[in-house]
Amino acid sequence: MSNYEFIRVENKDNGVSIITLNRPDKKNALNKKLIEELQDAFINFDRDDSRRAAVLTGAGDDAFSAGADLKDMPELWRGIPGVGSQTNKPVIAAVSGWCIGGALVMAMMADMIVASESAKFYYPEAKVGFTGGIISGLVNRLPYHVAMEVILLCRTLDAKRAYQLGFVNEVVPVGKQVEAAVAMADELATMAPLVHSTLKGFITDEVVKRGPSEQMARTLYQLHMLERSHDTQEGFKAFREKREPVFIGK
Repeated sequence: MSNYEFIRVENKDNGVSIITLNRPDKKNALNKKLIEELQDAFINFDRDDSRRAAVLTGAGDDAFSAGADLKDMPELWRGIPGVGSQTNKPVIAAVSGWCIGGALVMAMMADMIVASESAKFYYPEAKVGFTGGIISGLVNRLPYHVAMEVILLCRTLDAKRAYQLGFVNEVVPVGKQVEAAVAMADELATMAPLVHSTLKGFITDEVVKRGPSEQMARTLYQLHMLERSHDTQEGFKAFREKREPVFIGK
């Protein structure tokens, strides 16, 4: 188990990681620290060669997440799989109850979704007066007019309709969503990871169209990773110590 404050990470022996948004008293609302922890967890997941697949879920059955914590607004792009953390390993979202705003963006960016019968996908930003724009990618995952209904009219998409439209892969009884998603991840963990990463890379890099906000966020991720790199830290350290830097390309 992890030592994070607002998420839990369980790494199973077979290479499956279960990453849980863990603010159940706040319906797993996405505050600044939670998002930063989630970004860090997915970066570590991608770097760990022993990890084969991830399940992303929320603590409890009432809400995958109520969306951004308006009292402690995060940079939401950081916590979105495929945007603020990039991996060619499979990611499965396990959703129960409300999945609102930025949480809907997280779920849609997963490679597969398992939903409980109580799952409700809702994007209310047109009512709130704010958007980060990455939700535009929903038109790649739903029929255009349905996606626009969710985005512009702020209509709720329930589990049954989401399944009928192909947005979710499986609908299960409430409380069984993580179990079902982990079963899928366990199956993925038995297969060839190089094939998975190659095919997912082809699809996410060449087939799925990215909107402008997603492209911008992916650029910010690249710059973020550069800031975290050994070479950037070495460059600043060498400047302070008045010596030549020793770069290693990492």
